[in-house]
Amino acid sequence: MKIPIHIAQKLLQLLEGSTIPASMAKHSLIEELVSESIIERNGRIQKKLKLRNRLALFHYLQNKFGVTDLEKYIEISQKENVQRNELVAISSDSKLINVRTFKGFLINSYLPLAARIDDRAIVLNFSSGIFQFIFDYANFLPDPSVIIVGIENPENFRYIERQKHLFKDIQPLFVSRYPQNQSRDLIKWLQSISNKYLHFGDFDFAGIGIYINEYKKYLGDKASFFIPNDIERLIEKKGNAIRYNTQKINFSLENIQEKNLIELIGVIHKNKKGLDQEIFIKQ
Repeated sequence: MKIPIHIAQKLLQLLEGSTIPASMAKHSLIEELVSESIIERNGRIQKKLKLRNRLALFHYLQNKFGVTDLEKYIEISQKENVQRNELVAISSDSKLINVRTFKGFLINSYLPLAARIDDRAIVLNFSSGIFQFIFDYANFLPDPSVIIVGIENPENFRYIERQKHLFKDIQPLFVSRYPQNQSRDLIKWLQSISNKYLHFGDFDFAGIGIYINEYKKYLGDKASFFIPNDIERLIEKKGNAIRYNTQKINFSLENIQEKNLIELIGVIHKNKKGLDQEIFIKQ
C-alpha cells in the first residue's frame, strides 16, 4: 500500500500546522489516523481536520509505509524519472514507487551503421538472432544518412535480414514497436533526431491507423509509410478479406497528404482485403 500524493500533500499541510476541510482529504488512511487519535476531526456542519500528535504521525508513516520524509516523498513521487537510491533516501523500501528501471527500445539491422552515443563515435554491428537495446536514447544519434524504419510486428523485426530486398536502396536502422509501445521513449527519441522515419506495418486500416495516430501525428513530414511497388498485386492475390470486413477506420482520410498512402487506401477498398506484413518474410 502506498500513500496517494494528494493525501500525502494534505498530511504535510497538517504537519505544518494547517487545519483543512475534512471533505478535501477523504481516504481510508485519514480514517485510520482519526481512529488512532493522531488526527482529530471536529465541527458540526463543516468538519475540519487538525493534527493532534506530530510525533505519532511520523512513527505511523515510517512503520506502516516506510516513509521517513513526507516532503521528499511528495517531491520524488511527482518526478518523471526516479532513481532507486532516491527512494532509499526517503524510505526503507526502494520499491515504494513504481520505477521504470529499463527505459528505451530495441534496434536491429543487417548492416554496420555509424552512430554517436554520449558524443562518442561508434559503429553498430548486428548478428542474426541478437537484438540490441538502447537505454540512453537521449544521447543516441545515428548517422544522418541512416533511415529509421519502424517495425509493427515482432516477427518481421526478428527476421529483418530475410526482408532486406525491400530496403536495398537505404541504410536502415530498424526499431520495434513492441514491447515498449505503451511508453513514449521511442517517439520522444524520433522527435529529437533529424533522421527520416519510414513506417513498415500491416497494409490494412489498422496498420495505417497505427502509423497515423502513433507516428505521423508527432513526426509530421519526417515520417512516411513504406509501400512496396507490387502492393496491389500482393493484396489482390494474398490479401485477407476478414481484415477488411472487421476493421474500422480510426483516422481522418481528409488529413492524409501522402499520395501513395491515399492510393494504398484505394487499393484496399477496391479489393476489400488487407495484407499482413509477415508475407514479406522470405523462407
